[in-house]
Amino acid sequence: MTIAASEPISVQSSITVAPQSGYTGAEISGVDLSQELSDEVIAEIRRALLKWKVVFFRDQTIGHAEQIAFARRFGRVTPAHPYEENPPEGFPEILPIDSRRYDKLYGRKRTSYDSSWHTDVTALINPPAFSILRADILPPYGGDTAWTNLVAAYENLPQELRDFVDTLDAEHTFENRAAAGSDRNRVIGNKPLRTFHPVVRVHPETGERALFVSPGFTRKAKSIRGFSPRLAGHLLEALWEEATRTEYTVRFRWQPGSVAFWDNRATSHLAISDAGHLDHDRVLYRVTLEGDVPVGVDGRSSESLEGEPFYGS
Repeated sequence: MTIAASEPISVQSSITVAPQSGYTGAEISGVDLSQELSDEVIAEIRRALLKWKVVFFRDQTIGHAEQIAFARRFGRVTPAHPYEENPPEGFPEILPIDSRRYDKLYGRKRTSYDSSWHTDVTALINPPAFSILRADILPPYGGDTAWTNLVAAYENLPQELRDFVDTLDAEHTFENRAAAGSDRNRVIGNKPLRTFHPVVRVHPETGERALFVSPGFTRKAKSIRGFSPRLAGHLLEALWEEATRTEYTVRFRWQPGSVAFWDNRATSHLAISDAGHLDHDRVLYRVTLEGDVPVGVDGRSSESLEGEPFYGS
């Protein structure tokens, strides 16, 4: 399906896919996520998602159960998070992104666990394929989220640089940001996650190549196989700068009933930290779908250093 970036395209006369920027993001209307959707509608959503990397839905009235049911139409839903021990009762798949919880984790007010560019839990050998985030409680302003298109970032690199980074592997580590002495700190320390992933991964559905580094998980190690930490750090900084160029990004303003659905194999995202100082809560709920083991351009697979695969059901 080809969607022009300049105008909305109607699909099956009921769904509208409206691109939100030149490279990244589309808003889908004409879909009620509280209902059981047909296979044809699910297929159209998936096609739009693979093209635009993140899709948005507005004015949805759904809870945990409906969010999980919708996610299952696209794959196996994982537990909330490798380190999550307190999901909502009865919903082990739900990860609360809750500013009220972060006061205890960090000892200060903030609106998200990670306020740097990242792709979800890439320290796993099989990072999530997709994530779905639903808004619940929002500040009256601020607290937006941005996504960037890692396929576009890779494709616009000079050919010589693409050939070079195709051969590299980077270490992804789950960095412990919880307060010292906290229960979460101990859990993370007892279950470390470290994986070498190809710096460029081949998307298993589209065949596209995408940069696969992000500050959230490759910052601490600053490790590219065969490189000194100093050189690895400089190279990663350069790739991050390219990957987050404004033209590859889309910024989404959350509203009550908003849902974002993104492809972790082709995007990084950023919870914009402009609302932590405000006296307002921000609560969203995320589910993730089981991912595959990334594969590089030459067919090599990722290599786990610590930690087990994360499976769904």
